Amino acid sequence: MMYQLYQAQADLLLPLRQFARFGAFVTRLADCGACTPPLMRQIAAGLTLFAEARLTHHRPSFGIDVVPVDGQATAVAEESADDTPFGTLLHFRKDHSVVQPRVLLVAPMSGHFATLLRGTVRVMLPEHDLYVTDWKNARDVPLAEGRFGLDEFVDHIIRFLRIMGPGSHVVAVCQPAVPALAAAAVMAEAGDPALPRSMTLMAGPIDARVNPTKVNELAMSRPIEWFERHLISAVPWRFPGAFRHVYPGFVQLSAFMSMNLHRHIDAHVGQFRSLVGGDHISAEAHRKFYDEYGAVMDLPAEFYLETVQRVFQEHNLPRGVLTWHGETVRPAAIRRMGLLTVEGERDDICAIGQTMAALDLCSRIPVNLKQEHLQTGVGHYGVFSGRRWAAEVYPRVREMIQVMN
Repeated sequence: MMYQLYQAQADLLLPLRQFARFGAFVTRLADCGACTPPLMRQIAAGLTLFAEARLTHHRPSFGIDVVPVDGQATAVAEESADDTPFGTLLHFRKDHSVVQPRVLLVAPMSGHFATLLRGTVRVMLPEHDLYVTDWKNARDVPLAEGRFGLDEFVDHIIRFLRIMGPGSHVVAVCQPAVPALAAAAVMAEAGDPALPRSMTLMAGPIDARVNPTKVNELAMSRPIEWFERHLISAVPWRFPGAFRHVYPGFVQLSAFMSMNLHRHIDAHVGQFRSLVGGDHISAEAHRKFYDEYGAVMDLPAEFYLETVQRVFQEHNLPRGVLTWHGETVRPAAIRRMGLLTVEGERDDICAIGQTMAALDLCSRIPVNLKQEHLQTGVGHYGVFSGRRWAAEVYPRVREMIQVMN
């Protein structure tokens, strides 16, 4: 019922937003500069804010067409190297003959599309042959395609690495740190030749018992039945994934925004002032950020519930009881793989020590192949995007890949 109510509201507001967008356009046409009454600009700004305050369920574009390679502008094309009902192995093919390390960037399935890692991709792409797990919106996956839980997430990582071939590297951002490490453990125990040469885990909850954050405390505050009863809903009949049980993206976004509500309110107040004052550069930057932030995807219910229960409530991986299709996952089975953990000093989602725990779990990896990096002055997103990521974190990631390549 929750999803149906949300969709009904969105459908009801759609013509009003279109009317507001048209009203803002007409008002701006009448803007004659200094002779325009301040009230008219305020009305136009208010209408614009209302028109843009919406969520979408459509994947934005990465929008990366050209990158510098060895000092030369090189064309980039997005290609599907593999495709399943739940995800695409997206390859950023570059128009050059330089052989570069193959890297699988494992994007989180956490309510946003993989394009949230656009800044990560843009920084890594010039020096790496980059592949990305481009997860699909669960509300667009027909119910007949079956389930997608934590085991299936691990399956996808293994499948994609086998397609990429031996000698690849993995960089997992946030939530997929656990399934990525599990995939490596499974592959190591099986002697799989596609075991990655190195793995970088960035701000991921390997052991959520360490320095619990508000996110961890919320997960522990209720039994898993509460999450299933209050947060899971069925996709409305009109979408391809009709009747599939999902954790709706709009619920996840609401939770994220509530954690820093004052920042979002301040940002929209600032946008109003930018529109009134004619600061088009700031207004466009705000618009681009929230267009991306407001593009949400639904998660399969089984994946969300299993992640909450097995990662955040029961802490299966650090306790040595995580299973994959009934088989125990043993990180100690990994012997020859470089391992780098990256954490943010101010991360209020995945605290210091939670990702670093992977170094102890992988007890048979030689000490000289294990590294950790604590990035000062950044929160969760600063670990993999922004100025500090490009200037201070990425060089450590690149070094690990180069050493193990």
